[in-house]
Amino acid sequence: MNKAQLIEVVAKAANVTKVDAENVLNAALDSIKKSVKKGEDVTLIGFGTFTKSKRQARSGRNPQTGKEITIPAMTVPKFRPGREFKDAMK
Repeated sequence: MNKAQLIEVVAKAANVTKVDAENVLNAALDSIKKSVKKGEDVTLIGFGTFTKSKRQARSGRNPQTGKEITIPAMTVPKFRPGREFKDAMK
């Protein structure tokens, strides 16, 4: 399912227009991104938690040349699914 399909499903389920559903979805995603960027965890009970995590610098290899390279440290987003979400996958 892509974003357009999700908007369509949400619009039907909430009985709103696709434009309204898209605006709500975009606002929710933007809010999650901004909060995680600030270092705040975003927890949606039953769905999961979005967090910010630091990756240490490490060495790797260029697959084309085989030359060893250094991969710099970086901050990455992480998602941990909640119990209800995990149970729905069984």
